[in-house]
Amino acid sequence: MGSVPEEKAKLGFGGLVGDLREVYESGRTQGLEWRQSQLRGLVRLLEEKEEEIFDVLHEDLGKHRGEAFRDEVGVLKKSVVDKLQNLKNWAAPEKAHTPLVAFPATALVVPEPLGVVLVFSCWNLPIGLALEPLSGALAAGNAVVVKPSELAPATSAFLAANIPKYLDSKAVKVVEGGPEVGEKLMEHRWDKVLFTGSSRVGRLIMAQAAKHLTPVALELGSKCPCIVDWLDSDRDSQVAVNRIIGAKWSTCSGQACIAIDYLLVEEEFAPILIEMLKSTLERFFTKPEYMARILNEKQFQRLSGFLADRRVASSVVHGGHFNPKTLSMEPTLLLNPPLDSDIMTEEIFGPLLPIITVKKIEDSIKFLRSKPKPLAIYAFTRNEKLKQRIIDETSSGSITFNDAIVQYGLDSIPFGGVGHSGFGQYHGKYSFDMFSHKKAVLKRSFLVEFMFRYPPWDETKIGMLRRVYRFDYVSLFLALIGLRR
Repeated sequence: MGSVPEEKAKLGFGGLVGDLREVYESGRTQGLEWRQSQLRGLVRLLEEKEEEIFDVLHEDLGKHRGEAFRDEVGVLKKSVVDKLQNLKNWAAPEKAHTPLVAFPATALVVPEPLGVVLVFSCWNLPIGLALEPLSGALAAGNAVVVKPSELAPATSAFLAANIPKYLDSKAVKVVEGGPEVGEKLMEHRWDKVLFTGSSRVGRLIMAQAAKHLTPVALELGSKCPCIVDWLDSDRDSQVAVNRIIGAKWSTCSGQACIAIDYLLVEEEFAPILIEMLKSTLERFFTKPEYMARILNEKQFQRLSGFLADRRVASSVVHGGHFNPKTLSMEPTLLLNPPLDSDIMTEEIFGPLLPIITVKKIEDSIKFLRSKPKPLAIYAFTRNEKLKQRIIDETSSGSITFNDAIVQYGLDSIPFGGVGHSGFGQYHGKYSFDMFSHKKAVLKRSFLVEFMFRYPPWDETKIGMLRRVYRFDYVSLFLALIGLRR
């Protein structure tokens, strides 16, 4: 079987990890044909089990099938197909330059699998955040353990039941369970660990990984800002509002690491923007089921707790109504809540959107530079100078102009954080690279031998070496034949 029951998992994973390492060492996972067969298996899983995936995502998070297809099934299938189409080229050795003085010689960069890797996925995109890194690890030729989030139990059970049916159950395992299972997994040596989740747990993962010098990639949360410049065109302004709403409330009800956390806007434009947001929210969310629900009571209490601060509650200009029975929250707009309040110092991860005003839109850059580096910065503007200043003067995992969240779906650019928002990049070829080692290979012949590289040393030999490191081959040749000292 390719899944491990939770009760058995609590007993330890020495046998599991040992079996996977034995499978990997046998060479089973390293051939191109095996890798392609696993990727085709993932495509079949997504196609044949689409309706079941919609069902479990609705059960865990209340996601509408449209949102589930857009953010998880559709974008994931596209990504896996891209890997299938490009894998042969990605896995091929790359030729590297060698200097003339090394002739005859050949240099190569050979991608090789890391070995046995561990993927911790998160609950908010529980299919995508499990299977996208899994597809990269398989494309790179690794044996893999996937640990789904216990906070999305229906999805976790779905993955445990179906991954063994579509993938090589000897080389790919699913381990279910809570934090204690994760801790036991981290007692063992892995060749790479990818963790998606909170900074608090990310620190624990790093501390445990350090015992074995296990390399770690962390995909963490952050407060992703969105700069909204004054747009002269009514159409452009409406398009911007559509995209802001899509990136805040239409993606797991704002429970996403790349969701917009707050807006930065000029004082004069704020009232206009707020009215446009209100009217568009009414048009988009005509039925409650078009928005995902809050994960659980704990997250609901955390989010409603932001408004327990009277200073924050008084800044609400739209929404603010919650239903604890259905774990639903109305899209809520807040104008200038105190910057020292929890809602402006912690990642919101929910359907509350603060709007912070600045005198001039250029002031937003200074505001961002005073904060930790976010996973993403968004900016809606036609001002090319402002765009360039944001690129040059801020640091973040990504910058997207005139849209939001769509960068997550691009296979041609890396996805990942920087600083407090994490490190390590994946998606597309970057997923393949994350789980590969770029091995340097140099092949030389016995034909040419330069004795000036060896002792005993003298000034003539040092002079020869100077010519080599300057790539001054004419002077070197003349010196070798005695025409120059």
